[in-house]
Amino acid sequence: MSLLSTGSTVYESTSAKPTKINHPLDPLSPDEINGVTLAIRKHIVEHTPIKALKFVTCYLLPAPKKAVLAALGIPANPGEKPEAPVELVRKAESDFIDVVTGECHNAIVALRDGEWKVEVVELLPGGAEPQITIEELINCELIVRNDSRVQALAKEVGIEPHEIYADGWAIGWDERFPKGQRLQQAFLFARFSQHDNLYAHPLDFIPVVDVIGGKVVQIDFPGTWRKEDDGNLKLSVPTTAPHPLTEDSFPLANRERVPVPRASFDFLPDLLEKNDPNYKLRDDVKPLHVIQPEGVSFKMDGNVLEWQKWKMHIAFSQREGIAISTVTYNDNGEIRPIFYRLSLAEMVVPYGAPEYPHPRKFAFDAGEYGMGIMANELSLGCDCLGKIHYLPGAYVTQSGAAVVIKNVICIHEEDAGVLWKHTDYRPGGRSRTVRSRRLVVSMVCTLANYEYIWNYYFYQDGNIEVEIRLTGVLQVYVAGPNEPTPYGTTVAPGINAHYHQHIFSLRVDPMLDGLQNSVIESEIVGIDQLKGSDENFAGNGFVIKDRVLKSQVEDGARDFEWGTERRWRIANMNRHHYSSGKPSSYQIMMKGGAVPLLAKQDSWVAQRASFAHKQLWVVRDEEGPKGSRIWPSGKYVSQTREEPEDSVGKWVKDSEGSIDNEDILLFLTLGTTHIPRPEDWPVMPVEHISVLFKPASFFIQNPSLDVPGSRDLQSRPAFEANGTANGACCAN
Repeated sequence: MSLLSTGSTVYESTSAKPTKINHPLDPLSPDEINGVTLAIRKHIVEHTPIKALKFVTCYLLPAPKKAVLAALGIPANPGEKPEAPVELVRKAESDFIDVVTGECHNAIVALRDGEWKVEVVELLPGGAEPQITIEELINCELIVRNDSRVQALAKEVGIEPHEIYADGWAIGWDERFPKGQRLQQAFLFARFSQHDNLYAHPLDFIPVVDVIGGKVVQIDFPGTWRKEDDGNLKLSVPTTAPHPLTEDSFPLANRERVPVPRASFDFLPDLLEKNDPNYKLRDDVKPLHVIQPEGVSFKMDGNVLEWQKWKMHIAFSQREGIAISTVTYNDNGEIRPIFYRLSLAEMVVPYGAPEYPHPRKFAFDAGEYGMGIMANELSLGCDCLGKIHYLPGAYVTQSGAAVVIKNVICIHEEDAGVLWKHTDYRPGGRSRTVRSRRLVVSMVCTLANYEYIWNYYFYQDGNIEVEIRLTGVLQVYVAGPNEPTPYGTTVAPGINAHYHQHIFSLRVDPMLDGLQNSVIESEIVGIDQLKGSDENFAGNGFVIKDRVLKSQVEDGARDFEWGTERRWRIANMNRHHYSSGKPSSYQIMMKGGAVPLLAKQDSWVAQRASFAHKQLWVVRDEEGPKGSRIWPSGKYVSQTREEPEDSVGKWVKDSEGSIDNEDILLFLTLGTTHIPRPEDWPVMPVEHISVLFKPASFFIQNPSLDVPGSRDLQSRPAFEANGTANGACCAN
């Protein structure tokens, strides 16, 4: 990992003029980030004893919802006029660390009269740690590589210091260390050439690094498994509990080492060709081009996008990656609001191996690192095809300078198959086929070994889909010769890929025809009357039973039920369909992503990731001085050891408030349980998870009846023997 994403640059301010703001939710520009951190530095020098600091975050603190909607001319409720605009003060929020004491601080800075001014600086409570910076991840590897004990242990298995590489991770949970000690755990690998796949060469020990002190403070050795004569498996150490913090916990003379796998498992074509004389790229793949000779059908004004009947704001977020806001649909001249904001608020990746320290592996990739900070510079013609528009993103470095990722968000259109079709089979009947086109807003993030691809799809029939694609390289650990791997798959000799889960929390801030919304829970059930009865003679009857979720404390946490195909709708109870009589709503369709958290309910990960306990959370939004409820596992996730007070689990438990016809938030939990396969090695084919938001009694009828049919004149028969296709015209 380099200090900056590929193609990113440290930004140097070229203008003293205030940044032009097109939309109240525009993210901080590079100039603004530099201005904010400069204001904080001046304040620190003049008003505090802090001698040196490093910045961790710097991002927009959004204005209140109603003020934003008023500025955009969007009514807060159906049929009402927009509220009169009020003055919006642009504010920023920043976390920074006193590098002498290790204490963490939060600052609020406001732009007034063209100048950024610090409003408040607060010392974070003991144990609260902002996310890990890229510089800290890089420094972790250097600290480990230069540690004499690490070098000696690596030397025992034939690894030289320059061959040692480390993936720094948040410590997860480790009560052996005091709160407030900023730590990382380092998963070690060897690399034998510049671009060698280092994950093919895992080492058998895991250092713990004090980030502020710049030193290794502990080295942990997971136990190994062996098969006993009676067929049972036994761990080489007495317990899966943490080992004591002593220098002689693992004396060199009494420890059996696991050799480093040496075989090459590369995925770059030139290395594969070098190491395997029989390797060659497929030569039977003809080019497949995506062309739009007349250009794209969307238009951009800064971060505001309009595409056919959709309009929305797209922003880079240093923590969430992409944040899509103020989503509206032009329904035959009526501008109808749907979502105020849509984003990935958190995710956790718990691993299933119980031998210590593997239970510490449950990364919160958004809260502990930041999706935007880990985002890739996208490549034209590789990550996205066709006519592409890119948006940049900016985040802060430890020095306070802004880093710009030039092409971080990709926006384009793509064919999505058939939108709708019908053929009248009778003689002389007509046929019509309309193809679907979708707008794609996407980002790719690299979290050490894994890649996550985030796709937000907008469709011509009013559907919105959020898709997550997982790829990259498995997180692996070394296995001894013939060692059984009860909690993983031996994907290659000596390489154990542990079972794990990827669990995501999608934050949905609805404003369906206004800010006053409800959630309707539906159960699809067979009717009570038995076969042969007067009411259900054939035995086939079933109905849908709806229930409006009313109380936050009683109804705010809901499980998915396969037996009744439980589903939920976001609804505006103040507006009903003229024919169905049902409230205007959007249905939530989990497409294969409803998974239970497999760790025990009182496990370390379950205590920190309360959002993973349920598939749906519904809470009232309560805007305060620092904005709305956003983070389901708390604002400060790193190194927490219990459920944070500002987490979704606490929000639900601690409030008796109504969630019916209120300004509500939904947190959807979706994910996958990954049982690694040898086919996932050395690089994993993409796996898909998605959730669909589908209009239900929102439109009068199919809203895509006005989408034109077309015949693509570039389409040809694949082979001359096919002749000319003369079927009914799709536009007939």
